[in-house]
Amino acid sequence: MEAITKQNVTFKVFRFNEETDYLPYYNTYTLEVTHEEVVLDILNRIKWDHDGSLSYRRSCRHGICGVCSIKVNGKGILACKSRLFELIEAFGNELTIEPLSTKRAIKDLIIDKKDFWDKHAVVKPFLTGDIDEAPTSEHLVSPHDAEKLLEADYCIQCGACHYSCPAVEINDQFMGPAAFASAYRFSADVRDTESEDRLHLTNEEASGVWDCVKCMECAEVCPKEVNPIEKITKLHNMIFEAGIAKNNVATRHAVGFAHSIAKHGLLDEGELVRYSEGNIGVLKHVPVALKMFSKGKIVLPWNMPKSDKLDEIQKLIKSSSTVKF
Repeated sequence: MEAITKQNVTFKVFRFNEETDYLPYYNTYTLEVTHEEVVLDILNRIKWDHDGSLSYRRSCRHGICGVCSIKVNGKGILACKSRLFELIEAFGNELTIEPLSTKRAIKDLIIDKKDFWDKHAVVKPFLTGDIDEAPTSEHLVSPHDAEKLLEADYCIQCGACHYSCPAVEINDQFMGPAAFASAYRFSADVRDTESEDRLHLTNEEASGVWDCVKCMECAEVCPKEVNPIEKITKLHNMIFEAGIAKNNVATRHAVGFAHSIAKHGLLDEGELVRYSEGNIGVLKHVPVALKMFSKGKIVLPWNMPKSDKLDEIQKLIKSSSTVKF
């Protein structure tokens, strides 16, 4: 029988009641924990043994509903799935437990997720198609077509990626990675007939996929490994393939990136800025460019090197790229 390992851990727990508190505060608890426990066990122990007023959401306890999503030391997690000893190994013996979004807190670890659900609804997260009201057979999807979903249907709408996204934090219009993963899931489904309408929705400036900053945070925090950034990249390609990409800085950046790799086998940072923002737009980046040049991060256009594997890179691009810019 495996011996139970124990250690003392200090927990700083976010507390706030919108009906009575002007500002949030933190309560501190030092508990002996075992290697068998998950974060939800600790929340239950604090509520049952120390402070019955602590509020949080929980339901399935099997990592499939997303209700117990919170943050520990700034990292989005499912409380029922995240083992304490793994978090202690990552962050040490002092763990700060907070809601997914402190500015949206209603009561302790419970938040108002209205913005999340509103943005999720915008992308039409359902299948639309012409179907027979009295079908005589199933509408089967081949394994090959099912694989195109890239497991986007595993999303449990916990909101961890949404509230960890820096673009969502500073831009209220941005739909967020969960909404985009859902948009991809239904647009990639061969049974759906609303794909192009969804692509138009995700192609809008400020709210659409082009405002993603590629920080990878959504992929890091997703408890189901949906990898929303992969779906955002797929939506980029689908928008180009549908011929609806708009001529703006974001799309020119994507095109310029592809052209640079095809031309040099390497990324020409200076030319990418000029291609994306134009000659006049380059002027505002001159101070940063000079610093990068002094550190050897960029080179003058006539000194731009080429990869010694350029021929192979160009063959790969030709054989794999399905997008016409």
